[in-house]
Amino acid sequence: MLIPSTTELSLLKCLWKAHPLSAREIHERVAEELAWSYSSTRKTLERMLEKQMVRQHSVHGVHVYEATLEKVATLAAFAHDFGRRVMEMDGPLPVSMFTGSKLVDKGELAQLEDMLQDWPAEDE
Repeated sequence: MLIPSTTELSLLKCLWKAHPLSAREIHERVAEELAWSYSSTRKTLERMLEKQMVRQHSVHGVHVYEATLEKVATLAAFAHDFGRRVMEMDGPLPVSMFTGSKLVDKGELAQLEDMLQDWPAEDE
């Protein structure tokens, strides 16, 4: 599973909440969080296109973007990687750490828990 960088994850979260969005709309929604230029947003979107994390199409002559990575699976991979690499945990992260998240609803939280509990032992 492809694990996005933290900046890529910021753009994906934006697209999971609303889509399709133009590069300008994405930039306006993440500008405060990332504190970077519009050209940095565009460059990151180009890299994400190359990695097939997003797709681009044209609406009324404006390029718009949509996430191609599924939200819950991506969050599970990100959380698993964080638990393993950063926290040096062998087992799954407790799903309770995601309670209260504005990013996932109850159904997605249950799906996330299942994915983390059933993560393959050997993922390399």
